[in-house]
Amino acid sequence: MAREPVKLAIIGGSGLYEMEALRDVEEVRISTPFGDPSDAIIVGTLEGRRVAFLPRHGRGHRISPSEINSRANIYALKTLGVERIVAVSACGSLREEFAPGHVVVPDQLIDATKGKRAYSFFGNGLVVHISMADPFCPHLSEYVYQAVKAVGGTVHKGGTFITIEGPRFSTKAESRVWRQWGADIIGMTAVPEAQLAREAEICYAAMAHVTDYDVWREAEEPVTAEMVIRRLAANVALAKEAIRVLARTLPEERPCACGSALQHAFATDLSLVPEPLKRDLAPILGKYLAPSA
Repeated sequence: MAREPVKLAIIGGSGLYEMEALRDVEEVRISTPFGDPSDAIIVGTLEGRRVAFLPRHGRGHRISPSEINSRANIYALKTLGVERIVAVSACGSLREEFAPGHVVVPDQLIDATKGKRAYSFFGNGLVVHISMADPFCPHLSEYVYQAVKAVGGTVHKGGTFITIEGPRFSTKAESRVWRQWGADIIGMTAVPEAQLAREAEICYAAMAHVTDYDVWREAEEPVTAEMVIRRLAANVALAKEAIRVLARTLPEERPCACGSALQHAFATDLSLVPEPLKRDLAPILGKYLAPSA
């Protein structure tokens, strides 16, 4: 029997799929041309909608930010039929008004990683230039914002999310530079998740939970891993309730342009794309470039 498509996915911590309201739960393991995802994908029914949950660092937080196989994660979700991804993550605040305990739904992104990650599905005979002018889906982001607001969270709409390589935290000098650049929050995982989701024509929005003030605010103690984990855990209940609201209120149809992101992005003559690449990328390229029989 064919599996029912799962159109909404949550990428985040392992605690998020341990939801009391989740029904008909199954664990799905998917191998991809890019290797294995971070962990098994948990699929269940929430508020009448099939939802997939994937812990980006693996259960037990075993995978460093630089080691996350984001291509495998996004590809695996695409094969399930996912059309929308909400990325739940911890972040540091670079603005006084974004306090620990608050949630930010960003609308812009700065990539300050250092080239250790795989940033694209393409290459090896296929050149693709996607638009990232608006890196987070505005339609999905609005529903995430409204969901957090509906459950009583202090939530900020919009903001620039800078992604650093990690796994170390910023120096004070770096933190001051990020503020000068106009960044509002800082994390280690939105890149390359956001651009890979766009290449896969999946809507992507972030629910970023502020855990600290990075290290720019002299009155605060320096950020530590223990602090981040403790404060993020305190917000898990809020995230769970917001996800329930989102599952209930998100419309089926996508009015955004995310679902056709590749339409005008191909630079290569498609007749020249190698057959092995067409086969490997069939879940992503299928509607534009089917492999030969």
